[in-house]
Amino acid sequence: MKKLLIFLLLSVSGFAQKLEIQKLTEDFYVFTTHKDYGGQPYPANGMYIVTPKGAILIDTPWDTTQCQPLLDSIWRKHKKKVILCLATHFHDDRTGGFDIFRKAGIATYSSEQTYALCEKFGEPKANKIVRPDQMFEFGTHRFRVIYPGEGHTPDNIVVWFPADKILYGGCFVKSEESPDLGNLADANVQAWPNSIQNVMSRCPDAKFVIPGHLGWQGNALEHTLKLLQEHNSR
Repeated sequence: MKKLLIFLLLSVSGFAQKLEIQKLTEDFYVFTTHKDYGGQPYPANGMYIVTPKGAILIDTPWDTTQCQPLLDSIWRKHKKKVILCLATHFHDDRTGGFDIFRKAGIATYSSEQTYALCEKFGEPKANKIVRPDQMFEFGTHRFRVIYPGEGHTPDNIVVWFPADKILYGGCFVKSEESPDLGNLADANVQAWPNSIQNVMSRCPDAKFVIPGHLGWQGNALEHTLKLLQEHNSR
């Protein structure tokens, strides 16, 4: 897989910051930044899509020092400005860069639920609201915002690109590299399995399922459902 690695000579919490951009398919790229979690750097994924009208971001970098380098990298590589950023839930690994992007003239979107939770917990808020099941179209790329039900958080949404068979699941889905369900502070583990099955039925035959953390090889939806079944049976 083609990779573009950008190393910055900055140090936070004792480790060098790195922005990693990996090409997924034509026009689709996954970007990964790191932040200190439990005393160790931990990766968080976002995605961007290159369209004729500009680049679309799904989620912001977790490490907000990487927001401008990400914008600069997209411009250098594609000669496109970022025109929209959509967050998939209210945690700071999804919304942390909203204020930076808004000041850069980028439209920031979240669900109404996410906006309310950001306001409640003091996280950066979007300046536009996305409706459940809203469809966006930018040139040849179309995507649908789906609210599957509660899971990792009460407000988690996923983004489905039906023509490309790409599902951006964010933290609603767990990478096959993940041994457990991770942060459950705001989770509803009883509702989550039904929510996963909703996505499975609405987004069939996904070629790629991008989780919020770690790698995306294999079937993250099935792996998440297995982890939930194991957790709920204990």
